[in-house]
Amino acid sequence: MRWNSTFLLELRAALGQAWQPTWCGRLRSVQGTIMTCRLPAAVGDLCWIYPSHGPRVAAQVIGFRDATAILAPFEPVSALGPGTLAQHTGKKVTVPFGPSLLGRVLDGLGRPVDGKPPPTGRNIPVRATARVSPLTRTRIRQPFITGQRVIDGLLTLGQGQRVGIFAGSGVGKSTLLGEIARGAEAEVVVLALIGERGREVRSFLEDHLGTGLARSVVVVATSDEMPLMRLHACWLACTIAEEFRQSGKQVLLLLDSLTRLAMAQRELGLALGEPPSSRGYTPSVFQLLASTLERLGPAESGSITALMTILVEGDDLDEPIADACRALLDGHIVLERQLAEKGHYPAVNVLRSVSRIAHEVVDANHARAAQQVRSLLATLAEVEDLVRIGAYVRGSQPQIDRALDLQPALLQFLRQNRGERISFSDTRAALERLAAAWATSAA
Repeated sequence: MRWNSTFLLELRAALGQAWQPTWCGRLRSVQGTIMTCRLPAAVGDLCWIYPSHGPRVAAQVIGFRDATAILAPFEPVSALGPGTLAQHTGKKVTVPFGPSLLGRVLDGLGRPVDGKPPPTGRNIPVRATARVSPLTRTRIRQPFITGQRVIDGLLTLGQGQRVGIFAGSGVGKSTLLGEIARGAEAEVVVLALIGERGREVRSFLEDHLGTGLARSVVVVATSDEMPLMRLHACWLACTIAEEFRQSGKQVLLLLDSLTRLAMAQRELGLALGEPPSSRGYTPSVFQLLASTLERLGPAESGSITALMTILVEGDDLDEPIADACRALLDGHIVLERQLAEKGHYPAVNVLRSVSRIAHEVVDANHARAAQQVRSLLATLAEVEDLVRIGAYVRGSQPQIDRALDLQPALLQFLRQNRGERISFSDTRAALERLAAAWATSAA
């Protein structure tokens, strides 16, 4: 009797969990990072590829066409040819979950890269998507303290908020993310380094996390990894964060960077034949951004506060990924290259940044003080060019004169040394002093 792929897929659906096949097939084609093989497999299933030389390589079914499975490898693979053996495991990618994950550094498949034994715990499937009902989410009411004065004072975040850090290359996104990782108040930190330079991984762990690694889980997929591995690293980090949230923990998820994640999905989407849109991004990229961000935030118990970096190509905040992320996030922090070049750290452009949750997590006095300091910043921004070229004459506008007098105190508030953590009470006291001085002059 001849068994065809359609019948095998129907048989698998009927048997459900009892189905544990180990069917084998032969590769029919290889194009770039995409392989095809006639296997009775479903999207998301794990397979093994056996090249003619070297060890077997893990791959995943990412689609099918005319009953032919489309596979993408997790790691670079060579020595492939027509008829190369592919084995279908009938399983999904899983990771052990439990307290043993804390303090560990893993790759996108959950394998340790820190030289320690594999973590132990109950196996959970790595989910590419997970939906939380909007009506079961708790309201965000508690502030999330980052230890960064400019953020806690003027862009106050809440527990369960999703925030993007937008900047071009070399402006300080990763540095700011590392400072927040070390100084933030969270029970568990999940850090996903997606598509970044391998050189930065160890320095990030030692210089920024430091002793905080004991309460952290780090997932790494550097820029030389395959696109599927970079995607899986994000899915793994989100899955682990969700499991900790389900146990009632306040989780901080740091993702560096969301743009590299979108680029990985673009590579797979183009290989699958999706039509490119603006700057080559395929429709699945924007669906991936929405499904990833909606997994995060508060739930019935626990919450995931997410801070993600977005690499703004050419410092253009209106490029497709930055524009899509701004619409999906609960706030954005914009880092300015001109401020960074002046040695202003953190290089936050307060007037272009916003926290959509700030008014729900601070009291009226704090909100009023923050608004007054923003007014001071706006006044200085209006006359910045005139002052720079010497066209402004002191005495012509008393309010502007007072703003210029307060500029040194304002810069002292906005700047902060690396490694310095400011308590929320100290931040608020400094903010209210600055706001009171400006309000007096305005009156």
